[in-house]
Amino acid sequence: MRFLSARPPVINIANGTFYRHHPNANSILPNPALFTNLNFTVPSTTEPPTHWYVVGPSLSGKTTFLQLLGGSHLCIPPNARSYPYLSTDAVPHRLRSPQKAIQYVGFNNDGFSSGVTTSAYLSARYESKREKTDFSLRDFLLGNTELNALKPSPEEELDPSLLDRVVRDLRLSQLLDLPVAFLSNGQGRRARIARALLTAPEVLLLDEPFMGLDPPTVAGLSPLLHGLASKANPRLVLSARPQDPIPDWITHLVYLRGNSQIAVMGEKQAVLDELRQYVQRVWNGTSKEDETLPVHNLVQMGRTLTIKGIHGEPLMGQEASRSDDASPVQNAGALRNIGEPVVEMKGCKVQYGGKIALGNWSQDANGNKQDGLVWTVRRGERWGVFGPNGSGKTTIVSLICSDHPQTYSLPIRLFGRSRLPEPGSGELPLTFWDIQSRIGHSSPEIHQHMPRSLTVRQVIENAWADTFRSKAKLDDPSKEKVEACLRWFEAELNPSYVRPSQPVSSEDLSADSKWADHYMFGELPFSAQRVALFLRAIIKQPDIVVLDEACSGMDDGVRNRCLLFLENGEGKTYAKHEDGSEMIVDSKASKAGTIKVGGLSDHQASSMF
Repeated sequence: MRFLSARPPVINIANGTFYRHHPNANSILPNPALFTNLNFTVPSTTEPPTHWYVVGPSLSGKTTFLQLLGGSHLCIPPNARSYPYLSTDAVPHRLRSPQKAIQYVGFNNDGFSSGVTTSAYLSARYESKREKTDFSLRDFLLGNTELNALKPSPEEELDPSLLDRVVRDLRLSQLLDLPVAFLSNGQGRRARIARALLTAPEVLLLDEPFMGLDPPTVAGLSPLLHGLASKANPRLVLSARPQDPIPDWITHLVYLRGNSQIAVMGEKQAVLDELRQYVQRVWNGTSKEDETLPVHNLVQMGRTLTIKGIHGEPLMGQEASRSDDASPVQNAGALRNIGEPVVEMKGCKVQYGGKIALGNWSQDANGNKQDGLVWTVRRGERWGVFGPNGSGKTTIVSLICSDHPQTYSLPIRLFGRSRLPEPGSGELPLTFWDIQSRIGHSSPEIHQHMPRSLTVRQVIENAWADTFRSKAKLDDPSKEKVEACLRWFEAELNPSYVRPSQPVSSEDLSADSKWADHYMFGELPFSAQRVALFLRAIIKQPDIVVLDEACSGMDDGVRNRCLLFLENGEGKTYAKHEDGSEMIVDSKASKAGTIKVGGLSDHQASSMF
């Protein structure tokens, strides 16, 4: 009888500890150990099925975990991390190194990989295709994104049948001739996944692949990923937030603590059972809550994503409602003073070359049928705009913010005035800079264009600047607002933040904010970048706050803190019940009358997309 030797794993980590910098290096910034004594394996075989899902709250190290699988970050000892399968004859020569064989796909809005193609302004995505560097989706998928690129070797040439299959499965066929700048956020995510698949890697690391996608797209993407994983073509490792549903084909889970350490790891059901027991012990008072493993992040975990949608109850079932005591929306039914319009759209229809992208409908406006988008936003109103990927939400945002070139020719009034001179009015139209100074805006487009070299403090102060790189014009009250925001959100913004042994409220955190001058925006985890941009949008208390997917990528806890701050500013804070659940209470600043940053006022309007 002939016995076949077991194939070695693709990735093998045996008792390894990781660091961002060498532990003996002198640095003014903390350098804590990451994932101490980690043991983790990605097998090369398909039997038994082993499909990993890395779950954790914001700033828990999900991205770091995926990156270290691909060879990033310093491993101690160095030989604790290895890639034995890549040295076998089963792997093509071009994939013998981890840098080639293991592809990471994140969705942190860093653009489409070529340094010459990133536009310098938001309106570029809506202009006609003029520059040679405005490559199409087809070029992006084929890798034709460099000027004077070298001809690929025969080994690197793309398999046409693979291209056809990937484009069809990811529903990109109708988009191939569009410039990548024209793609919606959801379409762009699918394009990045497609590009990674076309390199035929051994392992594909997908960092929150379902984030920001509408339910139909998610339901269609999950089976595609399952098909790839089941054939090990390529092997997949996915990450997600605790509140995200778990695909039904996932077999193994890693749940991370809030300090880049493993809380529990193993087969899916065993991990869920252990987390459920932990929450029950805390709620029953038989166990003290671990500050690095917050209960409120766990109770919404455990729903299942199937081809027919999301099913099942969260980890704690009906008991999960206990976490709703800390809902950030406190005054949903409160009466507000509704003022004059800040945005008026009276039949807007956006079209490109005869194809209507927004406004291909008729609305009832004061008893009359009117073509196009009819919409008025007044001071004091709070709007929510919903729709699937590609439905035009981002286009509406561009009209409000006057980034879209067609704003000048459409029936739009911003702050009571048109973008073009009105005969007989005696008023000059508002300039682009006038409009921008009165709008607080956070969106994936802002995220993409925000310079990664700015410090955390500079990103927030940028609310008072004319452009992304110009110097902010701050007075003393503005500086106090920035300090207040850095203090309130230190736990969400400071990568080296160490949670105290005893729970404290946001207002009791250290007044020393020097860390915000040392960390660059590009060094922050994705969730922290979103928090910084959220604060940039609201801190100046503009006439209208426009939040386009502003909380995307945040876990429930961080999102709730942002919404609480949006509504109440420093006036409210979180406190904990004895069982670990949170409640909202008046802050010390509110009681002392020292609030520097308040919530949305009746003078302001807001729109969330």
